[in-house]
Amino acid sequence: MRVLLVGGGGREHALALGLAGDPGVELLVAAPGNPGIAAVAELREVNPTDPAAVAALAVEVGVDLVVIGPEAPLVAGVADAVRAKGIPAFGPGAEAARLEGSKTFAKDVMTAAGVPTARAYTCTDGASTGTALDEFGPPYVVKNDGLAAGKGVVVTGDRAVAEQHAQECGRVVIEEYLAGPEVSLFVVTDGEAAVPLLPAQDFKRVGDGDTGPNTGGMGAYAPLPWAPSGLVDEVMRDVVHPTLAEMRRRGTPFAGLLYVGLAITAAGPRVIEFNARFGDPETQVVLALLETPLAGLLHAAATGTLAAHPPLRWRQGAAVTVVVAAEGYPAARRTGDVITGADRPGVIHAGTRRDADGTVRSAGGRVLCGTATGPDLAAARDAAYALVRGIELAGSHHRTDIAAAAVAGEIIVPA
Repeated sequence: MRVLLVGGGGREHALALGLAGDPGVELLVAAPGNPGIAAVAELREVNPTDPAAVAALAVEVGVDLVVIGPEAPLVAGVADAVRAKGIPAFGPGAEAARLEGSKTFAKDVMTAAGVPTARAYTCTDGASTGTALDEFGPPYVVKNDGLAAGKGVVVTGDRAVAEQHAQECGRVVIEEYLAGPEVSLFVVTDGEAAVPLLPAQDFKRVGDGDTGPNTGGMGAYAPLPWAPSGLVDEVMRDVVHPTLAEMRRRGTPFAGLLYVGLAITAAGPRVIEFNARFGDPETQVVLALLETPLAGLLHAAATGTLAAHPPLRWRQGAAVTVVVAAEGYPAARRTGDVITGADRPGVIHAGTRRDADGTVRSAGGRVLCGTATGPDLAAARDAAYALVRGIELAGSHHRTDIAAAAVAGEIIVPA
């Protein structure tokens, strides 16, 4: 199989490792890729959000599958353009990708499908914003209605901060707060059949103890030793299959990766959000544990044959990833700093570039991820932090508590 991978972040490096490790893949091309991906794939330049350019590259390379990593190309219609050339694409078309591209659209789908989620209002001015904030009370949850690279959500007890975020975004969804630990569940689907991957948990806040502003994600781990038994079956029954059925009813079936962000509340699982692609950095840990060949799985979803795919196989143990972020991230990242220790096994490149002389430099806010597996969560965590300690990047920072509460048995699911 010849595969084109679209994107160039940490999620795509993890996907590239999984695709390159599939014995059925004879050629892997990544566009635009990154220095880490270059070790396992041929890199090509392309604008990932230009549907015609991506489709033309897929035809030129003669690929059998296009895997679209980030959300922006999906919302832009890259999967549609690739399919129009007769090439299977893993990722929803533009209309279905609105599940991530518009929080309002996602809420409409959830309501129509009877999916358990937070009550919410879409607001476009100060008056409606104030009414919604009054009704739900603190902590206030204010979400940018459109794409915001994982940083469009403010959860705060400060009314002024909530109002300011709403004003800056223009169009927002204001929700009631859902109390309980959060879970990320990835579901591979061809629009009808759906296969869940291992649940994971990520860490959105920049600082230890979930302090500071939201980021694109500062670390993750899987599996979840504290997750209620039957959680995945319940979410598939009450969330995933009703949502897929509603999307089919609307004439815009969702095929690709449905990311279900959940809060495990006292009333049961509730959907926080949908995404239309693999989450970052959860992909790093989930795929590290997947033993089933990745390209074959994604090809089955892209060609409508997922129901015939064999059951997934998982490696024993656990995986942890810790994000190393640039100085100033997430407010004002600094780039261009020299990195050492980036080219070791387990180090995922998220925001890097390589000079002509081979020097690796920072080129984004989330720069690298130390990703490791182990026989249990504690061992995987120790190994991930050992990788991070071997990375040198001036002014960088990382959380020191990724998976710590889970290892200590301190995560409590509301009863």
